[in-house]
Amino acid sequence: MTRIAHISDLHFGTEDHELLGPLRIAIRQARPDLVAVSGDLTQRARPGQFRAARAFLDGLGLPWISVPGNHDIPLDEFWHRALHPFGRYRAEICADLAPRWSNGLLVLEALNTADPRAWQRGRVRRRQLWRAGGAFREAPEGSVNVVMAHHPFEHGPDEEKRLMRNARMAVEHLAEAGADLILSGHLHRWRAEPFLSRKVGARVLQVHVGTGLSTRLRGQVNDFALIAVAPGQVEITRMVARDGEFLPHAISRFRRAGDVWLRGGEG
Repeated sequence: MTRIAHISDLHFGTEDHELLGPLRIAIRQARPDLVAVSGDLTQRARPGQFRAARAFLDGLGLPWISVPGNHDIPLDEFWHRALHPFGRYRAEICADLAPRWSNGLLVLEALNTADPRAWQRGRVRRRQLWRAGGAFREAPEGSVNVVMAHHPFEHGPDEEKRLMRNARMAVEHLAEAGADLILSGHLHRWRAEPFLSRKVGARVLQVHVGTGLSTRLRGQVNDFALIAVAPGQVEITRMVARDGEFLPHAISRFRRAGDVWLRGGEG
């Protein structure tokens, strides 16, 4: 079994300082094999904000992997955005904008969906998509295949933000390639369920987490996910900030039946 702590939208620069310690403690106590960070590490892509985010992640003392979000590209510094949109992210966080992680039981393919030409709406880069599909097809039999991106590949009916470009095509391609699970953030909303799309259906699970640290809650609470993954089984625990600590709020369990995911109980 592989355990992942999925955090997102830390937004250093608007972080709740009182949650830094509790989030660090909760992740450490879970002892995940990997901390997966799905973008928006900063609020305005300032060097100091990136350094604070890097210090927090390194301070966990655990392996971590991340992708940039739309807030990790300078918004109000035109030349930086036009000429070196990911320069600060590369310098302070990771030179690889779409890294890969594997432990022999699980393959995680990270996609960079942040688009310097659009402030909020992301896009799927086809080269990364084909690479991820190739990695999943070549993975050992029984491997769990996970995608991580900042932007969701599907929005609920009440979402006002525009879905990223190429999202529907991309999730269909990933489903055909054998993706089991897609991790994302961006919306500051929790969601843990199969895709609603008729074409993809229950073949792929999606987990959106809210913001781990930001004070910009959008009517939600600070949260993150603890995900336990084994062949044919996924257990997703929503950890929410309450009374100065992160505590389990709900557990969703899914099991693979043929090529679809079925709910195996709620906790």
